[in-house]
Amino acid sequence: MTVNKRKKNVRQRGSKTHGWGAKKKHRGKGHQGGAGMAGSGKRADSKKPSIWKDVHYFGKHGFVSKTPKTKIIPVNISYIEERLDKFLSQKLIQKENNIYSVELEKLGYNKLLGDGKVSVKFRINAPYASKSAIEKVKKAGGEVTGLAESAAKIEEKAG
Repeated sequence: MTVNKRKKNVRQRGSKTHGWGAKKKHRGKGHQGGAGMAGSGKRADSKKPSIWKDVHYFGKHGFVSKTPKTKIIPVNISYIEERLDKFLSQKLIQKENNIYSVELEKLGYNKLLGDGKVSVKFRINAPYASKSAIEKVKKAGGEVTGLAESAAKIEEKAG
């Protein structure tokens, strides 16, 4: 035999307190003493010392930089030279008249570093490059292009 149970809100119809005891209770955040970081005012003497110790309790702290920070993903020139055949077969690098054309961003990098020796001619397009990398590529008879302004200025001062 099934028993039909009445809903709770039906049972509370006509009740002043709806099961919360005194009328004062369950009035919202006022019953709890406020929302958030409330309650550090005049009468919260016992709470004040703990608030004074917390340096970050009041105000805003720090700032968010508006200039986007580019993540540098570096690669050494030796790494590219060691894997020339692999990159050529995947068509990530092109060869024209004994000069290897490299789009560094196609390989997944954005900065060229100068570790290792350069034995072939490269034409490398990279947004960033170290001084030593630029020098080594030029000594081997190649060139580095597509540099960002700051890197180009460094190159002019060095050259």
